[in-house]
Amino acid sequence: MKRILLSPWTALVTLALVVGIRTADPAFVESVRLRYFDTLITSKAPTENNIVTVNIDEATLDQYGQWPLPRDRYAKLIRDLYRRGAGLVVFNVLMAEPDRMGKDAQLARTLEKYPVILPNVPAQKNKNEPKPPGSAVLGPEYLDRIVAYPGIIANRPELELPALGIGTVNTLPEIDGVNRRIPLIATIDGKLYPSLSMETLRVLAQDTTVQVKLNENGVEKMRIPRFGPIATDNLGRIWIDWSQQSQSVSAVDLPEDLAGAVVIVGVTAAGIGNLVPTPTGAVWPNAVQAAVVATMINGVTIQRPDWADGAEILTLAVLGIILLFLTRWTYVGIIFGIAGIAGCYTSSRYLFEQNLWLGDCTYICGALVLVMLHAYGVKFIAEYLAKQQIKKQFGTYLSPDLVAQLQRNPDLLVLGGDSRELSIMFTDVRGFTTISEHYGKDVQGLTRIMNRYMTAMTKKILENHGTLDKYIGDAQMAFWNAPLDNTQHARDAVRTALEMMVSLDEFNAEITKEGIPEFGMGLGINTDTVVVGNMGSDQRFDYTCLGDGVNLASRLEGQSKGYGVKIVLGKKTAEYVKDEYAVFELDCIAVKGKTEGVYIYTLAPESNQHREFLELYYAGDWDRALAQIPLCKNVCPEMEKYYDAMEQRLVSGKPSNWDGIYRATTK
Repeated sequence: MKRILLSPWTALVTLALVVGIRTADPAFVESVRLRYFDTLITSKAPTENNIVTVNIDEATLDQYGQWPLPRDRYAKLIRDLYRRGAGLVVFNVLMAEPDRMGKDAQLARTLEKYPVILPNVPAQKNKNEPKPPGSAVLGPEYLDRIVAYPGIIANRPELELPALGIGTVNTLPEIDGVNRRIPLIATIDGKLYPSLSMETLRVLAQDTTVQVKLNENGVEKMRIPRFGPIATDNLGRIWIDWSQQSQSVSAVDLPEDLAGAVVIVGVTAAGIGNLVPTPTGAVWPNAVQAAVVATMINGVTIQRPDWADGAEILTLAVLGIILLFLTRWTYVGIIFGIAGIAGCYTSSRYLFEQNLWLGDCTYICGALVLVMLHAYGVKFIAEYLAKQQIKKQFGTYLSPDLVAQLQRNPDLLVLGGDSRELSIMFTDVRGFTTISEHYGKDVQGLTRIMNRYMTAMTKKILENHGTLDKYIGDAQMAFWNAPLDNTQHARDAVRTALEMMVSLDEFNAEITKEGIPEFGMGLGINTDTVVVGNMGSDQRFDYTCLGDGVNLASRLEGQSKGYGVKIVLGKKTAEYVKDEYAVFELDCIAVKGKTEGVYIYTLAPESNQHREFLELYYAGDWDRALAQIPLCKNVCPEMEKYYDAMEQRLVSGKPSNWDGIYRATTK
């Protein structure tokens, strides 16, 4: 059972789950898919068209008075648009009640003289008698398969009848409330009505009808005979091409020459017109109509193919099974998973750019990531448990001091620990890459030389009453003042560090005679109160220490190379040993992962010139500090590498938020 549970093939459960969710296609999946389609459609390059939206805006009301305007103003606006060269006026203002100023007759005469398209609005019940729609339907028994409304609000009869065309104004938002597709037709009281944009296209084509063929699934075909077929989905919707760029002007600031443009008039005054949510943000209804008309006139056919859902589900299932098969080879499976995700994204972009097909890659990519996380998570757990078993078998090596104390007091074999001030040391080999390259494939030879190095360094730790905590690759961790009390723990740690450097020189002298590259070493010591004791589980535990001071000791060792020194001390360690050893202040640094600065030191004599350099450096006077460096090098030549490193930092420029603390970006 354990082998079965730890098999990557258990990710088949996850694969089946994500395939099932995609097949059910819940709302959140559809919403993410639609948002991705938004990015595809809005990524198209802008397309200019000969459409102008005229806005009855605040400026119009300021000039002509309160809303609604007298209808002779509408008549004047229509005449003015045609005098300026309008090709067709779409007057998207519903006028279902008599004009309070009694100007309906003037507008009616204008509508008889000029070609104008007016709107009507689907509603819960009828109001006014609508003009009979110019539509021909094949399969009228299927009218209930498309968008349907119980009633319609038409314009006043004296305005409805003389208009050249009448189109319905309606939207059908997606599940997230955004308008991406607009129905071109709707059925009301058993009759098929074209939308305002569809009616505009019919009038432009100088045709008399809109022809629609219906079947049991909804719309099968749709066309305007003199314009041609129009591709829609089964509800008669088209995807809007939001790259269409129409000109927008105020009704009181019209251009001199409209150059035969289709002019769509709408209300945009605040508190009167209502914005429509779209993938590009909230826009006015006349801007939506302009985009729809331009999409059809320019022949832009954005489609979601009927086979897209099935193809996406099949692709996910096939890629998921292949991925699970390849996880037996860790890196092959990872590479295939990444390639599959990249391929799905690239394919969806290609299909849209070449064919304007909308294909969804988001769910496939997300589902493949989940399958990979499951498969490789199980592999990681299996490998981790195997490593834990090996650690259990070889985890009985303890320091001699701890063994002796445990022999005297077996009660120490309990989990937990106490707080104690320790001096903690971390060491690490410098130049290990060169040493590894020297041995090449001779792993045994590399192991032998590392054992010789560790033996020489460990000897000094144990001779100076230290506890060797662990080996970490080519690094060591040790501490003083536990398990046995040691009031001189800081001095013993520093003395150990110096003796280790001497031992390193002796070791290098031996191995260079054998043709082996020299070893370098970085070392960090920090003194702090941490928790020390037996920690782990009932089956396996170690005598070790934990705490922020331990982490800082490790970080200090990592900073030795950057400061050009071999030993870095924490502030408390330096204070404890300054009477016996010369300490040299290096910097105030916030090590990686920390925000507060700590002062760090090394073992070297400190000059007055160096103190002046640090004061200028901390105060932010980097130019004067830079000028101080040559004098510091003359006084203390053994610290030349340190001053070279500081010189490079000062030359690179002071941070804008300098507060006297250098913030390390590396460990």
